[in-house]
Amino acid sequence: MILRRLVVGPLQVNCFILADDETRDAVVIDPGDDAQEILRVIREKGLRVKYIVNTHAHFDHVGANKAIKDATGAELLLHEDDVAVLATVSNQSRSFGMHPILSPEPDRLLKHGDIITVGEISLKVLHTPGHTPGGISLLEEGMVFTGDSLFAGSIGRTDFPGGDLMTLIRSIKTNLMILPDTTKVFSGHGPESTIGEERKENPFLNNDSGFI
Repeated sequence: MILRRLVVGPLQVNCFILADDETRDAVVIDPGDDAQEILRVIREKGLRVKYIVNTHAHFDHVGANKAIKDATGAELLLHEDDVAVLATVSNQSRSFGMHPILSPEPDRLLKHGDIITVGEISLKVLHTPGHTPGGISLLEEGMVFTGDSLFAGSIGRTDFPGGDLMTLIRSIKTNLMILPDTTKVFSGHGPESTIGEERKENPFLNNDSGFI
């Protein structure tokens, strides 16, 4: 397995390139910006990008969708409950004082339990709403890509339109905290962690927090 993390854009989003080292088939998770840097890695590794997956449709996670899709012909995948969020990306970016962003519409709409396959890699879609209505995490053996649902020592913001704190806490408890402690957590911003570390140290998930 090939796994490469690129920190992209002014909001420092973690973009992940995950590929099968035999077939060279790949998926790009959250290409938020810096399309040419993402494409440089794809070319250097000799990868064939089959899918672009957005863990959610906030502008900082989708900004390079079009450029990557145009360059690779990959299909764009997004949870069905975030289609309306994707339609607002230009307004989202303007609200942060940035240039308007355009993204293609998704080629395929995801739902909880779907499997995304590239070579021998199978990513299971876990619906983890709360940061956005259609936020997802992507589970592979021993690792989970959590987007802006779960961070090292924190959780995603819920003060944007469509966000809900208790929904997010419930999503994390139901779909992520059931995973083995050794499961590596690769989030949408910041350093990696493990489920065990978050179970023990994350103040939002501690039993004394009042949330769980």
